Amino acid sequence: MKVVIVFNHPYDGSFCNAILQSVTKGLIKGNHQIDLIHLDKDHFNPVMTADDLKGFRNKKPADPKVIEYSHTIKNADHLIFIFPIWWELMPAMTKGFIDKVIFPGVAYDYKNASNTMMKPLWNKLKGVTVITTMNTPNWLYWLLFGNAIKKAMLMGTFWKIGFKNRKWISYNQVKQVSKEKREEWLTILENKFSTFAQ
Repeated sequence: MKVVIVFNHPYDGSFCNAILQSVTKGLIKGNHQIDLIHLDKDHFNPVMTADDLKGFRNKKPADPKVIEYSHTIKNADHLIFIFPIWWELMPAMTKGFIDKVIFPGVAYDYKNASNTMMKPLWNKLKGVTVITTMNTPNWLYWLLFGNAIKKAMLMGTFWKIGFKNRKWISYNQVKQVSKEKREEWLTILENKFSTFAQ
């Protein structure tokens, strides 16, 4: 299986980076092919410009990075996002990736003339997994903030364009838990992706 990982965290010592390493190790053990899109190291520009909006209307992206990323994902079987949740939402680069790469004519198209029904164009892609870290307790994120990432990414983006296989793995209270607990999470994650089969 070919897996594309979209990673967004600027600090190499972050728990997100440790997650990236564990997921990668697991996928390698499972003999999967990995393509990494590292938004920070790519210096990806998340800002939607006038040229980008014109491209949106014409279904032709203007940003060369967007074209590169879309070609990479087009040949993937599964897409994994790894990023921290800051102020209850994704970082700017991840939001910019959604805005600029999940693009009409690239990731999806419309089924009808009124542009109300969508269909995916990444036809090989069978599923999407989102892995996040945050310091907010799980119950509080659900109760007070309404599971914003689930609503925005899993439902408002990938469900809307037609992907049925969507998963979210959330690591909560990362700063509050022990080092041993974080190491346990990483081991479980590595084992999970070593037997990954969509």
